[in-house]
Amino acid sequence: MFEKKPPQETLPEDRVHLKPLLGIRPGLYLAVLYGLIMLFVLFMLLFYPGISRPGSVLVISSEPLGAAVRIDGVTMGTAPCEIFVPRGKRSVELVLPGFTSYKTEREIGGRLAGSLFFPRREQLKAGLKAEDPVKVLAAAASDYAAWSFAGEPTAAYQIPLSLSEGAYRAGPAAADRDIHDRMDDVLRGAARFAVTGAGGRDLLRAKFLIDSGGLSPSPLGFTESAGNILAYVSETPGAALLLGELLVKNGRRQTEPAPEERLLLESDWFRKAAARPEPKGTPALTGRIITLGSGGDALNFRELAGDGAGFWISAGIVSREAWTAFTRARPRWEKDKTGALIQAGLVTEDYLAPCDYPNYPYPAVSGVSWYAAQAYCAWLTEQLPPFLAAWEVRLPTEQEWEYAAGLSGEPEQMLGSLWQWCGGVFAPLGFLSAPETAVEAVGSPERPLRGGSWVNPAGSVKAGTRASLPPAACSPFVSFRPVIAEKAAGAPD
Repeated sequence: MFEKKPPQETLPEDRVHLKPLLGIRPGLYLAVLYGLIMLFVLFMLLFYPGISRPGSVLVISSEPLGAAVRIDGVTMGTAPCEIFVPRGKRSVELVLPGFTSYKTEREIGGRLAGSLFFPRREQLKAGLKAEDPVKVLAAAASDYAAWSFAGEPTAAYQIPLSLSEGAYRAGPAAADRDIHDRMDDVLRGAARFAVTGAGGRDLLRAKFLIDSGGLSPSPLGFTESAGNILAYVSETPGAALLLGELLVKNGRRQTEPAPEERLLLESDWFRKAAARPEPKGTPALTGRIITLGSGGDALNFRELAGDGAGFWISAGIVSREAWTAFTRARPRWEKDKTGALIQAGLVTEDYLAPCDYPNYPYPAVSGVSWYAAQAYCAWLTEQLPPFLAAWEVRLPTEQEWEYAAGLSGEPEQMLGSLWQWCGGVFAPLGFLSAPETAVEAVGSPERPLRGGSWVNPAGSVKAGTRASLPPAACSPFVSFRPVIAEKAAGAPD
């Protein structure tokens, strides 16, 4: 059961015996070999990088920050940055939109020993000067306006601080009082897009930066800026609504208002300041009519008079027959040219898409972009009689459209037929006042619509209901009605 195992045999240890090489003992030539290997490794680490890739690390900074860095015409990064540049004579350029570019020729050296671990470094600092600081801020405000349509950011989605970054870059020029005031006007134009908490904070940050010349505000400067903001809120009709909305939306709050918020929102001042002013005067139709065109393509314009008003508005939406007369004269806008118009960025796939409501009662054209409506108005202006040489056909402003919709015996189809394009740009907070030059400089990616369509639930769209779309957008639920109005001062005849 318990068998005795035989003892294991222990084998002798194997040994390797090296022979002399060319008469040299193994111990000597192995030492030489190991030494050569170590030298090779040190050479590869300490000298080869400097031989095979000679050059220096260029440490680049710019004021303001964010300039694109081009080495020999190739964009390599944005300042501040560190870029390895091969040895030799190199062209270095820093470019920032709206600023005079910085260009220099640099003789880049190199380091032979230790360049892998301790590369040669050269410093390059560039100060960029704005060609037109107000345009720099206006470009940032345009980007800010476009981002306002993206909605409130979330943890997974953020928006850039476009406006305050523009204020930081252009701010040093605000030491000039005239430039400061023009920049302040741009901020007023941008305020009309401050519809989110993030947008409101960006706007306030931009205001403080402009007032402090692009730097962090001092306590005194902070107080002065805060006073200017409160004065704007107090003096601008409807600005209190903006302040109230920003308080409510700040941080996407879902709880009850904080005590300081309640103090503001329930104050008599806020209730009075937040009330939108009523239109002045009582609109009235005079009974006078101007007819452009004849037969089925005729448009009847009815005169609208009253305090603050004086224009003719089309009694109905532009008909299909009237649109056909236009395309006969301007074949570029025919339906079969849709592909070319899309490439030009003037329409989308639904150009001239018919309304698919089976019992749609109005013979109106639909699927018209804002650009197409503008082209129609320009063509119809050419049809005006000589006594209206100082007048033009155009899309109504939002104020004109709403003014007309407030008439008793309003022009037909104002509400609930098709959405109707209006002129100008769309700003979500359009009730905030801003200089016209600032409105044009900031712009907007969308254009206004009024009136609703037959697909909207009955009673859901009022005369003051606003909507918007990009100007190239076409929809079977969108059309337009033009007005005849005096040309603006300085407009070409």
